[in-house]
Amino acid sequence: MMPSITLPGSGRLTLREPAALSPAHRPPTSRTAFAAAHVVADPLGANAPGAPAVVDWDATLAFRHHLWALGLGVADAMDTAQRGMGLDWAATRELITRSGAEARAVGGRLACGVGTDQLTGPASGLDRVLGAYREQLAVVQAAGAQPILMASRALAATARGPEDYLRVYGELIAEAERPVVLHWLGEMFDPALAGYWGSADLDLATDTVLTLIKDHAERIDGIKVSLLDADREVALRRALPAGVRLYTGDDFHYPELIRGDELGYSDALLGVFDPIAGVAAAALHALDAGELERYEELFAPTLPLARHLFAAPTFHYKTGIVFLAWLAGHQEHFTMVAGAQSGRSVPHLVELFRLADAAGVLPDPELAVDRMRKYLALAGVAA
Repeated sequence: MMPSITLPGSGRLTLREPAALSPAHRPPTSRTAFAAAHVVADPLGANAPGAPAVVDWDATLAFRHHLWALGLGVADAMDTAQRGMGLDWAATRELITRSGAEARAVGGRLACGVGTDQLTGPASGLDRVLGAYREQLAVVQAAGAQPILMASRALAATARGPEDYLRVYGELIAEAERPVVLHWLGEMFDPALAGYWGSADLDLATDTVLTLIKDHAERIDGIKVSLLDADREVALRRALPAGVRLYTGDDFHYPELIRGDELGYSDALLGVFDPIAGVAAAALHALDAGELERYEELFAPTLPLARHLFAAPTFHYKTGIVFLAWLAGHQEHFTMVAGAQSGRSVPHLVELFRLADAAGVLPDPELAVDRMRKYLALAGVAA
């Protein structure tokens, strides 16, 4: 008999059986797929807002091994890891170095974010922004990871127009030891990135991105786009030079974008793949086999979960990611760096639990119910 729980506002819920998945320990062949991974805080660390991050390295690295075992690549030190939102540069540097060593040990695919978040204070000049990027690029390359040139708050605050973005990115791309992934993160994920690429007009910003990519196509693996606008992503994808990938970061429309159409498809670099990793791996292998009905059957129930997880204010999605990791047994507590576990309300997380069950992504329903009861009791709610 499956366990049940009374959820405030929802009534009695009897959990479903987890999704029946065939274990797949190899990467998908028809798409390149990265899961952007979260970090696990040390529950005894002083992980208060504004304090240096204290990370539970064993649990954090174990989760990356979980993703690699499913055949997924790991995108590390990204916004899912609370980059610039609690994970400071000292902890980020250690994360990149440690993840690089683990990836080499198991042959796991690893890409890591290259940013400028060691810069603090008022806006910096372009040379300082470039220097910060170069420092982080050296760390990522030393770790053996593929560089992801992250959107930079410092560059957004400093650049006077598209030409400054073209200069900074052009120099970094030329200096990188291997083809890079560009990173376009919309302001719903980080309000400090409004007007990125030199314009608040997304059509003009797209023109700048395409100019950059076409000028350096042979040194760019792809671009991750997180604008939550499927039509805009498809239009950009169709305009890319041959050989340059579009990595979808659209956590609202990923099944249709990855499946694609007669003119192409998107690869994946997604935060939502962190909590739905097993289902995502199975869906991608179904796509490899041409089993499109199975692909849709697996992904369809995850969409309501994803859209709730990334609901506005979208930048608090990390709270839900870690909550689901705790419910799934990937960590022993619901504590986050910078105290970010308070970023979502009790009703939000109750609904997240219900949707996670419906999506079949809670591998141990009894454990999930036990932990949900403990969470509700701590919140002063009987279950």
